[in-house]
Amino acid sequence: MLPITLAQQLKAAGLVWRTNNYDFFAIPERGLDDRVFVLADMMAYTELVQGWPVVAFHGTAEWALDYILTSEVVWMPTEEQLRDALETELRDAGLPPALALTLEPDGYRCVLDPGAAPAPFDAPTAAEAYALALLHLLRLS
Repeated sequence: MLPITLAQQLKAAGLVWRTNNYDFFAIPERGLDDRVFVLADMMAYTELVQGWPVVAFHGTAEWALDYILTSEVVWMPTEEQLRDALETELRDAGLPPALALTLEPDGYRCVLDPGAAPAPFDAPTAAEAYALALLHLLRLS
């Protein structure tokens, strides 16, 4: 799972969340930073409230929150979602899908090689390496 700070950087850089069941998200700055939530048909789901997209909650006994705007939550993409977003970003930029992930002694390395100079991104997990590469691409566009 990504650190919330990295997920917040991706959001600030323009990563768009198209919500799906079983997506993970966090609610920062409300005393819930250490908790991760999941969208599901039964407990949390997305809907429109007065025309605004929100995450709504069914039957939560732990705390009273009927809904929260999606703009107030942070998507915590999985490794697969990050890889897909990277491939989409490369394709949309008209760059070749040159993307490699390797296991290194200290973690993982994601290398983007869109033609000019390869750009390596090292991190302790594969998801974080993908996230750093994606963050780099989002900041360039």
